[in-house]
Amino acid sequence: MKLTLVEKIATRYAVGLKPGQPATQGQIIRIRPKHVMTHDNTGAVIPKFASIFEGTGKTPRISDASQPVFAIDHDIQNTTPENLGKYAKIEKFADQHGVDFYPAGTGISHQVMVEQGYAIPGALVVGSDSHSNMYGGVSALGTPVVRTDAACIWATGQTWWQVPPVARCTLKGKLRPGVVGKDVIIALCGLFNNDEVLNHAVEFTGPGVASLSMDHRLSIANMTTEWGALAGVFPFDTVLKQYLLERADYFAAGRRPGTRRDGSQGHYARADVERWWSDRLESDAGADYAIDLELDLATITPHVSGPNNVKTMTSVAEMQRRGVKIQKAYLVSCVNARLADIAEAAAVAKGKHVAPGVEFYIAAASADIQDKAEQQGHWQALVEAGAKPLPPGCGPCIGLGTGLVQDGEVAISATNRNFKGRMGSPKAEVYLGSPAVVAASAIEGRIAAPFPVDETQPAGHASVFPRKGGAGAPADILEGFPSRVVGRALYMPADNMNTDGIFAGKWTYKDDMTPEQMAEVIFENYDPAFGKLYRPGDLIVGGRNFGTGSSREQAATAPQVPRHPLCRRRQLQRDLQAQRLQQRLPLPRMPRPRRSSRRQSRLRVTHDPRPRHHDRLRQFHHRQRRPHVPIRPALHRRPGTRHRRRRRTHRPGVAPLIQCTAEDAESCRANREHFTAEDTEDTEFHGAKTRSNGLNSTSANPLLHRTRSSCLDHCLPASNTVFLP
Repeated sequence: MKLTLVEKIATRYAVGLKPGQPATQGQIIRIRPKHVMTHDNTGAVIPKFASIFEGTGKTPRISDASQPVFAIDHDIQNTTPENLGKYAKIEKFADQHGVDFYPAGTGISHQVMVEQGYAIPGALVVGSDSHSNMYGGVSALGTPVVRTDAACIWATGQTWWQVPPVARCTLKGKLRPGVVGKDVIIALCGLFNNDEVLNHAVEFTGPGVASLSMDHRLSIANMTTEWGALAGVFPFDTVLKQYLLERADYFAAGRRPGTRRDGSQGHYARADVERWWSDRLESDAGADYAIDLELDLATITPHVSGPNNVKTMTSVAEMQRRGVKIQKAYLVSCVNARLADIAEAAAVAKGKHVAPGVEFYIAAASADIQDKAEQQGHWQALVEAGAKPLPPGCGPCIGLGTGLVQDGEVAISATNRNFKGRMGSPKAEVYLGSPAVVAASAIEGRIAAPFPVDETQPAGHASVFPRKGGAGAPADILEGFPSRVVGRALYMPADNMNTDGIFAGKWTYKDDMTPEQMAEVIFENYDPAFGKLYRPGDLIVGGRNFGTGSSREQAATAPQVPRHPLCRRRQLQRDLQAQRLQQRLPLPRMPRPRRSSRRQSRLRVTHDPRPRHHDRLRQFHHRQRRPHVPIRPALHRRPGTRHRRRRRTHRPGVAPLIQCTAEDAESCRANREHFTAEDTEDTEFHGAKTRSNGLNSTSANPLLHRTRSSCLDHCLPASNTVFLP
């Protein structure tokens, strides 16, 4: 059987497969990863780990002490006794169980995992953080897990994982001078922004890969998370081999941070690299992929993402013409704070000064990188230009510490996310760009290019292959799970609702929050008034890819605190779905409506939430093949009667907000205080109109056709549906 690189690595680390049986796309397997990384969230994993042993009479013990790696990085600017006490508790736990430990100030956890030899080619390395994808830059299969998964791996060495569909991204050509890996991933996110790789693992291949440096690869792999992928893996080639040989020399020198125990796997020698090279894994010719993407590197020019949206890109030349003024600039985070990034920014800023009214913050991805930048003079050049140094860690990228954006400010950042409210105030605008663009913008006081650029648009295309296999069979409902969910609908008309919108980063590492306190802050970045709107038992109805972003577990569990069953309209982000399953929380799905012929008597209606139209019903119609192209308006009709059509005869496909059948009238009339959401094909949620909430936008067909409102009383009382902004 011909396998992809992802399938081969998954097979290598799978547990319980029959001899010769590979792990294939879509298959749920047990895995024993080489390593599992936790950072500040180690403090929250420890009690989960201890709870596994409750009632067994056994003392909590880590199954394989060489698997976990603790690297403190997120809230390192917080020097309160509570936070320092948490760090001390984590270090003590590491000492007791013989786990490798890297204290605050060593660097960002993902950079530590690569620098210190834990992520290696052909390995499956997981981390309790969404940017574990970065390990793919060294040809490892890096993917995120949640805190409960991490605790299970500590206790048993294993967890479950579903092998994702695999996308192949072929890179052609060669980058222009001054164009970097950040520009490549911004182009990929902006060019393929229709969820082409959502919940996929992406394999990068093609002749263009050889021209990418290791810094470029790590940046691209890191931000495949924001692209929607679960992993992004580069091949093991001569560029990577040379990098590994240099790191082997570093390990041989012996000067290293952190504490490693007997049996630690955080190192390798030149002989190990040569052995890996001779036994390297590669995808088979003719292996099956879910989608093929192609990008011409030679067509990429510096672009920025945003504001507050990773998948919206604009040429830097265009932004420069607009004269977008900024108040904050950031060269921080695990995606773009390595030595080459700092050197590029220093080359732009050397001999100049940050513009008045602009604050420019810098932080290296690790202390080792900062030392090298200081030795080569890059760090001093930035400081002399007016940059404000921060310790090597996460900080403002996650919305913690010094330098957060304030109300009304505009910022340009070399971080990986610009979600609304993530880096500070939800009333600020944040753009993403390369380190050189950030430095040039800080000097100019507006978004600017570091060198003359044109507005060439990236060239690429995608080919989607049909999925194999048929539809799944109906599932039995397990004892304890409801077969019927009843409640008021809290509808959020936003696709790609991110975890910062669900549970803000500033609360993520406050391990002492009570369930009631968590309930008070859920969705505050989406709607600050949410806490005053909900009632116990409300149904939260999300759009497509609900839960994208960080793999923080609170995004899955916090909505359940005030007893909100979470419903998904379409595809849910895989991490959030796994978390809900892990926590045994119900996750009803609102299925798509069936297509119907003109002769069917089923009434499909929608309620327009705009106040001036609350007294009428609207109905959507669209063409079968081009759903967003208008047809001529239908004549008014009574519910259940046939359309009278003009010119064209077509098969209608209706995408309503809420649809019901005429047979539901009696049950709806008897239950006016609640909306009944049953898992049948007769219930569907859909965006009612184009909206923008700063997190993302959702659009539905705006062509509305009137019908009589005689069924309003028994279809959906307006007062029982709440439309959030």
